[in-house]
Amino acid sequence: MDTDHPEQRGTPVGRRVFLGTLALGALGVVAAPPLQRGLEGFLGSAADQDPTGLTGLLPNGGGFRYYSVASSVPRRNADTYRLKVDGLVDRPTTYTLADLRALPQTRMVRDVQCVTGWRVPDTPFEGVRLSRLLDAAGVRPTARAIRFTCFDGTYTESLTLAQARRADVLVALRMQDEDLGHSHGGPVRLYVAPMYFYKSAKWLSGITVTDEVRPGYWEERGYDVDAWVGRSNGRDDEPTS
Repeated sequence: MDTDHPEQRGTPVGRRVFLGTLALGALGVVAAPPLQRGLEGFLGSAADQDPTGLTGLLPNGGGFRYYSVASSVPRRNADTYRLKVDGLVDRPTTYTLADLRALPQTRMVRDVQCVTGWRVPDTPFEGVRLSRLLDAAGVRPTARAIRFTCFDGTYTESLTLAQARRADVLVALRMQDEDLGHSHGGPVRLYVAPMYFYKSAKWLSGITVTDEVRPGYWEERGYDVDAWVGRSNGRDDEPTS
C-alpha cells in the first residue's frame, strides 16, 4: 500500500498519456492556486488507475506525490469503513468512522519528509492519538510492538509499543484541515510525525498488538525499521519535530 516510494513496476502507459501528464505537471507550476487544486485532484484520480507509478513522479499542487504498492485500492466511506484493534489486548474493538470522529481529536503541524527526498513543510494532521486506542483496548504485559495492516490488501507497517505510545503518533482523519481523501490514504491513515513518511501507512484498517516487531512492507525490502527522520536510511534530513 503506502505511500511514498517511486520504484514500482506495472503496465506501460501510452505516449499520449505520458505527454498529457507532463503537460499538466508543468501547468501546475505556473497556475493560480485554484488550478493547482484541480491538478491535485486530477493526479489523485489518475494515480488510482495507474499501477505504473508514473503519476507519482510529479508533485501535485500541495507538494505531495501519490504512491501505492497495489495496482488498485478499494474505497471506503462512513458506511463501509472499519478499523479493528486486536492481538495482545483484553478488549478487541472495531471502530467505525463515526466512532473515531467522536473521540477527542489532536491537531499537530509538522513537516512531512519522504525517504525519497521530497518534503512538505508545515502540514496539519488531525486525529486520535494511537495511545488512546491502545489504552481503550487494554494492552497485555507481553506486548512489545504494533503491526498495522491496510485495506489495499498489501501494505503493512510496524512500530514498537514505546514508539506507538508517543504523543505525536496519530490515527489521522484529517490532513491540511480537510477530511482525508482517498489518494492521501483516507478515510483513515496512520501518521508518525518524527519518522519518514513510509511509516505513516495509508488506508489503515488494522492495529494488531504483537509480542515482537514484524518488519513492514518496505522494511522487508531494505528500509530501516526505525525510520527517524535524519537518523536512518542513510539520510541526514532535518528532523520534522
